[in-house]
Amino acid sequence: MEQLKKLEIELKIRGFSKNTLSAYLLHNRKFIEFIKKDVNEVTEDDIKLYLAYLTSDKQLANSSVALTKAALIFLYNEILGKGIRIKSPKIPKKVPVVLTKEEVKTLIANTTNKKHRFIIKLLYSSGLRLSECVNLKLEDLDLKEKVGWVRSGKGKKDRIFILSENLMKDLYAYIAENKIEKGNLFLGWKKKPISKRTIQKLVNTAALKAGIKKKVHVHTLRHSYATHLLESGTDIRYIQELLGHSDLSTTQIYTKVSQEELKKIKSPLDNLD
Repeated sequence: MEQLKKLEIELKIRGFSKNTLSAYLLHNRKFIEFIKKDVNEVTEDDIKLYLAYLTSDKQLANSSVALTKAALIFLYNEILGKGIRIKSPKIPKKVPVVLTKEEVKTLIANTTNKKHRFIIKLLYSSGLRLSECVNLKLEDLDLKEKVGWVRSGKGKKDRIFILSENLMKDLYAYIAENKIEKGNLFLGWKKKPISKRTIQKLVNTAALKAGIKKKVHVHTLRHSYATHLLESGTDIRYIQELLGHSDLSTTQIYTKVSQEELKKIKSPLDNLD
């Protein structure tokens, strides 16, 4: 369709990620199939009807409905200039699953594969996202300064991350053993960049071996990194920068899971003479 092609071109020009591009095109195709109208004849009520259908009949999560709404609004407002205004469904902020420091130690200790253990230590010590780990290159690291750079991360922004002192010995050994001179740090099958699925699987396997009952994903290590920094007294604004959050309110979710300071508070009953 002509309008969907325009949508695709506009998303590419604005630098949207491949995942966003695919999602926006998919949701707009599904909507057109549902509403059975010419794109130019679509009204605000049509979009509301579809979103209501997704919420009730399909029983999709509010986050999924919000993504669909964003995809549709982009086409009908940004491309077709219809000026449609629809409120997004309220998305509750869930408190993330976080590992304790002891669980992180157990996770690392139970990972016998050297490469897998190194990846887990890097993820936890740096707060990298899964995609950022997959795309990490040797030239993104400043080994002398013990820092690294995420190039064109979420929102197309560069940001700095810390290389742990504890990690440096493993990092030098990994580079030497794998004879890495440049390019992607982690390679998979046929010397191609390692897949997201492979990293996620090795983290899941490590959690099972460690006997951790919580659902552990790559992002769990990022959540744990942020929470443990907060618990150690790191200013939340610095954590915001290290995580690459554009809005401080996103980082503040970690104040809800940081319990070390709360544990130090004495009950009024304990203070009674």
